[in-house]
Order: sequence, then structure tokens, then C-alpha cells
Amino acid sequence: MAGENQTMPIQFRFCPFSNVHEVQLLIFVILLLMYLISLCGNSAVTLVVCTERSLHTPMYFFLANLAAMEMCYSSVIAPLALANLLSGRKATISLAGCSTQMFFFIFLGGAGSTLLAIMAFDRYVAICHPLRYTLIMSWTVCVRLVAASLVLGFLLALQFTILLFHLPFCGTNDINHFYCDVLPVLQLACADTKIHQAAVFAVCIIILAIPFLLICISYVFIVDAILKIRSSAGRHRAFSTCSSHLTVVLLQYGCCSFIYLRPSSSYSPQQGRVVSVVYTFVTPVLNPLIYSMRNKELKDVLSRVLGRRYVK
Repeated sequence: MAGENQTMPIQFRFCPFSNVHEVQLLIFVILLLMYLISLCGNSAVTLVVCTERSLHTPMYFFLANLAAMEMCYSSVIAPLALANLLSGRKATISLAGCSTQMFFFIFLGGAGSTLLAIMAFDRYVAICHPLRYTLIMSWTVCVRLVAASLVLGFLLALQFTILLFHLPFCGTNDINHFYCDVLPVLQLACADTKIHQAAVFAVCIIILAIPFLLICISYVFIVDAILKIRSSAGRHRAFSTCSSHLTVVLLQYGCCSFIYLRPSSSYSPQQGRVVSVVYTFVTPVLNPLIYSMRNKELKDVLSRVLGRRYVK
């Protein structure tokens, strides 16, 4: 039997959200709507920023890249999760499929987290050093910063995925989740995982704690600079360019930190699934809404472009 288990291909099974078929269908409809709205919202932001010359600035360049990452990030998770919900049974995924999904999940999540820190630095330069802004945030620097976030996410995802999926998996491989998340898969390994738990924590420090610390430092200087502005209109204008970014930061880092920046022994699969729905489905929906509603320039351009399309 041991020899047979070693030769049989490893399959992981996702646990359903509910054993009631009608509840599964309701969850499917809700998540499908959120996924489609997120695709429409983020694609609209990306296309508008790319096509409108007035938005060809570093701030909107970073925003367009963040929106594109959000589309790819949610598309790594949503299609398979929706297919599993619609099937009404425990869907399976191969070892290679699970590792591929986890790789892109860490890659895009890490790149997006780093990009949020870059956007905070961009706002710091714009508010604290406005006269040197175009010199510091040149297009070459902006492209290199986005490329650096992608390279960092890629290297961390590649190394960690290889490390994790070298573990032996045996017995029941039911993942108490709707995708191949790190901690639920790690719980299925039939070997000592202390090194891997330490690796999870180290990766989270790099792509969550350090970027969030840099964001906090940036906003300390930003708030100090805003308070020194004498006119209330100037303070309001400076704060409005940061409020949408800060809202997205708190939403994204809050959810991810709640899951990953705590001991693995305290991980709750039920809490993990609920919070994961927030940052894989809800956050990609809210991000374009937050930026378009809190940013007057982007809102005006979106209204003009969409109105032009509607008239045609």
C-alpha cells in the first residue's frame, strides 16, 4: 500500500462552502458578480489611464499597473473557485495545478503589496518635494520600480513554491479552502514543517510587514507636510490624493496580516476562508471604486470617456 501511494498521482480536493446545494448556488452568483465587476472596473481604470494623455503621470501609471495586477490576481483564484461552486461537489486539482496556482497567488500578491509601498513613496515625493518630483519620479525610475516589484514577487513565489511542494503529502488531501492557499496546503504535509512555517513568516515579513512599515513612514512625513500647508483648500487637495491609496492599503494589508502575520498554530480554516474572500473577491471590486470615487481627476475622465462611449 505504501508503494502504491508513492506511485499514484497526488490530487487535492477543495471543501465546498456549504453542503446545501442552494447555498452553493447563491454563493456562486454573488462571487461571479463580484468577479465580473472587478474585471470591468479594473480594466476600465487600466484602459482610461493608458489612453488619456492627461493621466500619463507617475501616480496614474502605478494605479494602472495595480489595476492590471488586481485583474490577474483575482483571475488566478476566481475561475476555479466558481467552477467548484457550480459543480456542487468536492472538486480536485493536481499537484502541478495546485503549485501553479499558489505560485501566481504569491507572485501577484507580493508584487501588488510592494507596488502599494511604491505608490506611497510617490505621494511622499509629490507632497514633500514637489519641485523635485519630475526629476526624482522620472519615467525610467517608475518603470524600474514596477519591474522591481514584479521581480521580487516572482523570486519569492518561485523559491517558496519549490520549497513547499517538495514536502510529502499522504493520506487525505482535502484542502479546507476554495483555492491552494499556503497555510491550508501546509497543514496537509505529512512531515515536519517548522522550516516551512518559518519561511512563510519570512516571506510575509518581506512582502507585508516591510512595505507596510515603509508606507507608515511615508505617511508620517506626508501628514507633517500637509499640516504645514496654510490654506484649507491646499490641505484638502493634498489629502485627497492620498486618502484613496490609504484606504486601499488598510483594506489589503489588514486582511492579509490577519491571516499570515500570526503563528501558524493559531490559523483557523473557517476564518481563513472568510477573510480570503475579502482580499480575493471584495478588494478587487472596491479598489477601482475607491480610486475613482475619491480621485476627482480620474472620476471626471472616466465619466467623460464612458459618456462618450455611451453616446456613440
